Amino acid sequence: MMENELQKYFLGQELPQNAEAIGELFQNAKKFSDLLMMYQCAIREVRTKFEILNDDLSLHNNRNPIEMIKSRVKRPPSILEKMKRRGWELSIPSILENLNDVAGVRVICSFVDDIYNVAEMFTRQDDVTVLEVKDYIKNPKPNGYRSYHMIVEIPVFFAHRKQNVKVEVQLRTIAMDFWASLEHGMKYKKDMPNAEELISELKDCADIIAATDLRMQSLNERIHTENTEYEKTGISN
Repeated sequence: MMENELQKYFLGQELPQNAEAIGELFQNAKKFSDLLMMYQCAIREVRTKFEILNDDLSLHNNRNPIEMIKSRVKRPPSILEKMKRRGWELSIPSILENLNDVAGVRVICSFVDDIYNVAEMFTRQDDVTVLEVKDYIKNPKPNGYRSYHMIVEIPVFFAHRKQNVKVEVQLRTIAMDFWASLEHGMKYKKDMPNAEELISELKDCADIIAATDLRMQSLNERIHTENTEYEKTGISN
C-alpha cells in the first residue's frame, strides 16, 4: 500500500479506484484501528495505576496528591503527519518502534513534591519499565515550560497475547497545567501581531508560577507541621 493512499484514507480525502488497492487499504485501516485500541487499553492500565495510588495515599495520608488525570490517544492525522515529518516508514511496526507519544497520560498534582513522590511510587511497580525521563521542572524549557515527563512501557494483556506498549506520562502541578494550556495557543502562532511581547509575558508568568508553587509547598509543609504539633499538644493536655 502506498503511503499517500493510507494518508488520504485517514484524512478522509479519497479512496483508490483499484479494487485490490481498496481491499488492502481497508485491511491496513483495520490494523491501524486495532493499534489505536491497544494504545487506549494501555492508557487505561496507566490511569488505573495512578488512581489506585491516589486512593491508597488518601486512605493512609488523609489527602489526595493527585487532583486530576487526563489522557488522550494521538489522532490518526497527527500520527501520520509526524511519521512523514520524521521520515519514518509508514507502517504499524514503525509506529510502535518510533513513536513514544501515541498514548499520553497527564497527572495533575497539588504540589511539586507530590510529582516526584507519585512518579517514584509509579515507576517502582515491577511491571513498569522506564525508558526515558525528562525533568522540565528542575530544567525548564527556554520558554518557561515546566513538567515532569516519562516514557514508560507496560504490558497489556489481550485475549490471546501480551503486548508491551509505550505511554508518555506527564506530571505537573495545577498551575503548570494552566500555564501550558495557555502557552499551547501560542505554539504555532509566532507570526501573529505582538507575538514576542506575549511570549515574553508568558515566560514571566511561568517564573511567577514556579515561585508560587514552591511557596505553596513550603506553606503546606508548615501547616502540616503546625497541625501535627497542635494535635500532640491537645492529646497531652
